[in-house]
Amino acid sequence: MQRALACILMATLAGFSYSCGGAVSHKQAVPATQIVVAKVAKRAELIDKYNAFAGGVKSLDATVQLKPTAGSKYSGVIEEYHDVKAFLLAERPANIRVIGQAPVIGKTVFDMTSDGDTFQVWIPSKNKFLVGPVALERTSSKPIENLRPQHLLDALLWTELRKEESVLFEEFDGETARYYVLTVLRGGYQMEILRKIWFDRADLQIARLESFGPNGILLSDVRYSDWEPLAATEQTPGGTSSAVSAFPRVIQIDRPHDDYRLSLQVTKLMLNADVPADRFQLEQPVGSELVRVGEDGGVKQP
Repeated sequence: MQRALACILMATLAGFSYSCGGAVSHKQAVPATQIVVAKVAKRAELIDKYNAFAGGVKSLDATVQLKPTAGSKYSGVIEEYHDVKAFLLAERPANIRVIGQAPVIGKTVFDMTSDGDTFQVWIPSKNKFLVGPVALERTSSKPIENLRPQHLLDALLWTELRKEESVLFEEFDGETARYYVLTVLRGGYQMEILRKIWFDRADLQIARLESFGPNGILLSDVRYSDWEPLAATEQTPGGTSSAVSAFPRVIQIDRPHDDYRLSLQVTKLMLNADVPADRFQLEQPVGSELVRVGEDGGVKQP
């Protein structure tokens, strides 16, 4: 009886295998050069790697291509352009300036700066000069008022992990890649997620940084790719930590509650050069409209 059942089962499988004129499965060898081996690392090793990069980048002088990728196309300011060439300066603890120019003609699209307390944004096409506190949490119904140079600063100059912070460690297997994830918790009566740091296990480079606000709100989702070694011309002699040996050339910033997504392609880079303080100064152009973006539910205009 068992022998008869076995014969029936084998005949059925054979029928399935050749009912379409060939075998059900087909094996294809993957070249050894294309096989990605997931690297192994411990929690402490990843924390040290992250902190080494975060602490090793003191200033950044870069030329980038900015491309709106979705949503309101960077708050409607550069929606009429395919991309924008931008000159970006950033320096710890919280100074940043970004000047965006239209392609070919070199016309200024925006000029924005922040010192960690106050942000300023000059939009020539709107003849508006926006000023407001960096700590502003209110999201404006007018996307143009959601421009924040601090958002770029946070994506470029990372906050180091402190020893007293609680950090969880896990593995995550995606469809195309495998990751290690460090989850940083915000303390208090009820603990919440503060940040998530994703490491690509193919090379242990940071692939993604997520930042969360109160009640688990996703404030920022930044993805990093195309990590390339630093050239000798891209670092100030003696100024760059030996731990900073590579830098991501593609950075994608998603600010879901600010209604924009932005892609940065780094074309020129200098790390840890001394930046004169006056390069972060931005004065209101004569004749422009001053817009004070406040926290009291409205936009104040003089």
